[in-house]
Amino acid sequence: MIILPDSRTPTRLATGLILFASLSLQTAFAQPGHVADDVYTFYHSGPSNQYRIAGRIRSGDAVEILKRDASTDYVQVKLENGRTGWLPGDQITEGQSTLARLPELQSALNEKSTTVVQQADEIVRLRSELTDIKTRNQSYDGERDQLNRQIKDLNNQIENMDDSNLMRWLTHGGLVALGGVLLGLLIPYFPKRRKRNADWF
Repeated sequence: MIILPDSRTPTRLATGLILFASLSLQTAFAQPGHVADDVYTFYHSGPSNQYRIAGRIRSGDAVEILKRDASTDYVQVKLENGRTGWLPGDQITEGQSTLARLPELQSALNEKSTTVVQQADEIVRLRSELTDIKTRNQSYDGERDQLNRQIKDLNNQIENMDDSNLMRWLTHGGLVALGGVLLGLLIPYFPKRRKRNADWF
Protein backbone atom coordinates (compact mmCIF):
# COMPACT_ATOMS: atom_id res chain seq x y z
CA MET A 1 0.00 0.00 0.00
CA ILE A 2 1.33 3.40 -1.00
CA ILE A 3 0.82 6.28 1.43
CA LEU A 4 0.42 9.60 -0.33
CA PRO A 5 1.93 12.65 1.40
CA ASP A 6 -0.58 14.77 3.33
CA SER A 7 -0.96 18.38 2.19
CA ARG A 8 -0.28 19.44 5.79
CA THR A 9 3.09 17.65 5.92
CA PRO A 10 5.20 20.68 4.80
CA THR A 11 3.45 22.86 7.39
CA ARG A 12 4.06 20.34 10.12
CA LEU A 13 7.68 19.98 9.05
CA ALA A 14 8.21 23.74 9.11
CA THR A 15 6.54 24.02 12.50
CA GLY A 16 8.76 21.24 13.85
CA LEU A 17 11.88 22.95 12.52
CA ILE A 18 10.83 26.25 14.08
CA LEU A 19 10.16 24.60 17.44
CA PHE A 20 13.50 22.78 17.30
CA ALA A 21 15.35 25.99 16.45
CA SER A 22 13.50 27.82 19.23
CA LEU A 23 14.43 25.16 21.77
CA SER A 24 18.06 25.25 20.58
CA LEU A 25 18.17 29.05 20.95
CA GLN A 26 16.59 28.83 24.39
CA THR A 27 19.21 26.29 25.51
CA ALA A 28 22.07 28.40 24.12
CA PHE A 29 20.77 31.64 25.73
CA ALA A 30 19.92 30.10 29.10
CA GLN A 31 21.75 31.68 32.07
CA PRO A 32 21.19 31.77 35.83
CA GLY A 33 19.15 34.58 37.38
CA HIS A 34 16.61 35.28 40.09
CA VAL A 35 13.51 37.33 40.78
CA ALA A 36 14.55 40.73 42.13
CA ASP A 37 14.73 40.77 45.92
CA ASP A 38 12.08 43.47 46.31
CA VAL A 39 9.43 41.80 44.13
CA TYR A 40 6.56 39.36 44.73
CA THR A 41 4.83 38.93 41.40
CA PHE A 42 2.94 36.76 38.94
CA TYR A 43 4.36 35.36 35.75
CA HIS A 44 2.47 35.13 32.46
CA SER A 45 2.18 32.58 29.74
CA GLY A 46 3.43 35.03 27.08
CA PRO A 47 5.77 38.03 26.70
CA SER A 48 3.39 40.70 28.04
CA ASN A 49 0.75 41.24 30.68
CA GLN A 50 -1.91 40.63 28.02
CA TYR A 51 -1.27 36.90 28.37
CA ARG A 52 -2.95 34.90 31.07
CA ILE A 53 -1.31 34.54 34.48
CA ALA A 54 0.42 31.19 34.62
CA GLY A 55 1.45 31.26 38.29
CA ARG A 56 3.19 33.30 40.95
CA ILE A 57 6.77 33.46 42.10
CA ARG A 58 8.35 34.65 45.31
CA SER A 59 11.01 37.25 45.69
CA GLY A 60 14.51 35.76 45.57
CA ASP A 61 13.44 32.50 43.87
CA ALA A 62 16.11 31.18 41.50
CA VAL A 63 15.17 30.97 37.83
CA GLU A 64 16.89 30.19 34.55
CA ILE A 65 16.71 33.04 32.06
CA LEU A 66 15.82 31.64 28.65
CA LYS A 67 15.26 34.62 26.35
CA ARG A 68 14.09 38.24 26.18
CA ASP A 69 11.36 39.76 24.01
CA ALA A 70 12.80 42.97 22.53
CA SER A 71 9.41 44.57 21.86
CA THR A 72 7.91 44.18 25.36
CA ASP A 73 11.15 43.74 27.38
CA TYR A 74 9.62 40.64 28.98
CA VAL A 75 11.95 37.82 29.92
CA GLN A 76 11.11 34.13 29.64
CA VAL A 77 12.30 32.15 32.65
CA LYS A 78 12.35 28.55 33.75
CA LEU A 79 11.42 27.89 37.37
CA GLU A 80 13.03 25.30 39.62
CA ASN A 81 9.97 23.07 39.21
CA GLY A 82 10.53 23.04 35.43
CA ARG A 83 7.65 25.36 34.50
CA THR A 84 8.26 28.36 32.24
CA GLY A 85 6.74 31.82 32.20
CA TRP A 86 7.31 35.46 31.33
CA LEU A 87 8.16 38.35 33.67
CA PRO A 88 8.92 42.05 33.12
CA GLY A 89 12.65 42.54 32.53
CA ASP A 90 13.00 44.99 35.44
CA GLN A 91 11.88 42.24 37.82
CA ILE A 92 14.66 39.85 36.84
CA THR A 93 18.26 40.14 37.99
CA GLU A 94 21.11 38.05 36.67
CA GLY A 95 23.16 35.96 39.06
CA GLN A 96 22.29 34.45 42.42
CA SER A 97 19.89 36.14 44.79
CA THR A 98 20.87 37.31 48.26
CA LEU A 99 18.73 34.51 49.67
CA ALA A 100 20.66 31.89 47.68
CA ARG A 101 23.98 33.46 48.71
CA LEU A 102 22.96 33.61 52.38
CA PRO A 103 24.98 30.50 53.48
CA GLU A 104 28.06 31.84 51.70
CA LEU A 105 27.58 35.28 53.22
CA GLN A 106 27.02 33.76 56.67
CA SER A 107 30.23 31.74 56.33
CA ALA A 108 32.16 34.85 55.28
CA LEU A 109 30.64 36.77 58.21
CA ASN A 110 31.67 34.04 60.65
CA GLU A 111 35.20 34.06 59.24
CA LYS A 112 35.40 37.84 59.56
CA SER A 113 34.06 37.67 63.10
CA THR A 114 36.73 35.11 64.02
CA THR A 115 39.38 37.37 62.49
CA VAL A 116 38.07 40.36 64.44
CA VAL A 117 38.20 38.39 67.70
CA GLN A 118 41.76 37.25 66.97
CA GLN A 119 42.80 40.80 66.16
CA ALA A 120 41.19 42.07 69.37
CA ASP A 121 43.12 39.44 71.38
CA GLU A 122 46.32 40.46 69.62
CA ILE A 123 45.66 44.13 70.41
CA VAL A 124 45.16 43.27 74.10
CA ARG A 125 48.41 41.28 74.11
CA LEU A 126 50.35 44.09 72.44
CA ARG A 127 48.94 46.66 74.85
CA SER A 128 49.99 44.45 77.78
CA GLU A 129 53.51 44.18 76.35
CA LEU A 130 53.60 47.95 75.83
CA THR A 131 52.61 48.52 79.47
CA ASP A 132 55.37 46.14 80.62
CA ILE A 133 57.93 47.94 78.45
CA LYS A 134 56.87 51.32 79.83
CA THR A 135 57.16 49.99 83.39
CA ARG A 136 60.66 48.62 82.68
CA ASN A 137 61.67 51.91 81.08
CA GLN A 138 60.54 53.82 84.16
CA SER A 139 62.58 51.42 86.33
CA TYR A 140 65.61 51.93 84.09
CA ASP A 141 65.15 55.70 84.29
CA GLY A 142 65.16 55.51 88.09
CA GLU A 143 68.31 53.37 88.11
CA ARG A 144 70.00 55.72 85.66
CA ASP A 145 69.19 58.75 87.80
CA GLN A 146 70.54 56.95 90.87
CA LEU A 147 73.78 56.06 89.04
CA ASN A 148 74.16 59.64 87.84
CA ARG A 149 73.83 60.87 91.42
CA GLN A 150 76.43 58.35 92.60
CA ILE A 151 78.82 59.42 89.84
CA LYS A 152 78.33 63.07 90.79
CA ASP A 153 79.00 62.29 94.47
CA LEU A 154 82.17 60.37 93.57
CA ASN A 155 83.38 63.25 91.39
CA ASN A 156 82.80 65.65 94.27
CA GLN A 157 84.68 63.35 96.63
CA ILE A 158 87.61 63.13 94.17
CA GLU A 159 87.72 66.90 93.83
CA ASN A 160 87.68 67.32 97.62
CA MET A 161 90.41 64.70 97.99
CA ASP A 162 92.56 66.55 95.45
CA ASP A 163 92.12 69.80 97.34
CA SER A 164 92.93 68.11 100.67
CA ASN A 165 96.04 66.44 99.27
CA LEU A 166 97.22 69.70 97.78
CA MET A 167 96.76 71.50 101.08
CA ARG A 168 98.51 68.64 102.90
CA TRP A 169 101.50 68.75 100.56
CA LEU A 170 101.67 72.52 100.75
CA THR A 171 101.56 72.36 104.55
CA HIS A 172 104.26 69.70 104.71
CA GLY A 173 106.42 71.60 102.24
CA GLY A 174 106.02 74.82 104.20
CA LEU A 175 106.93 73.11 107.46
CA VAL A 176 110.01 71.53 105.90
CA ALA A 177 111.08 74.86 104.44
CA LEU A 178 110.51 76.62 107.75
CA GLY A 179 112.48 73.96 109.58
CA GLY A 180 115.34 74.38 107.11
CA VAL A 181 115.38 78.15 107.61
CA LEU A 182 115.32 77.81 111.36
CA LEU A 183 118.07 75.20 111.26
CA GLY A 184 120.18 77.45 109.07
CA LEU A 185 119.73 80.30 111.49
CA LEU A 186 120.55 78.20 114.57
CA ILE A 187 123.57 76.31 113.25
CA PRO A 188 125.98 79.28 113.71
CA TYR A 189 125.07 79.41 117.37
CA PHE A 190 125.83 75.76 118.04
CA PRO A 191 129.14 75.32 120.02
CA LYS A 192 131.99 74.13 117.87
CA ARG A 193 133.76 70.92 118.78
CA ARG A 194 137.36 71.25 119.82
CA LYS A 195 139.98 69.43 117.85
CA ARG A 196 142.05 66.87 119.81
CA ASN A 197 145.67 67.71 120.34
CA ALA A 198 147.88 65.13 118.72
CA ASP A 199 150.67 65.82 121.21
CA TRP A 200 148.83 64.11 124.01
CA PHE A 201 149.91 60.73 122.73
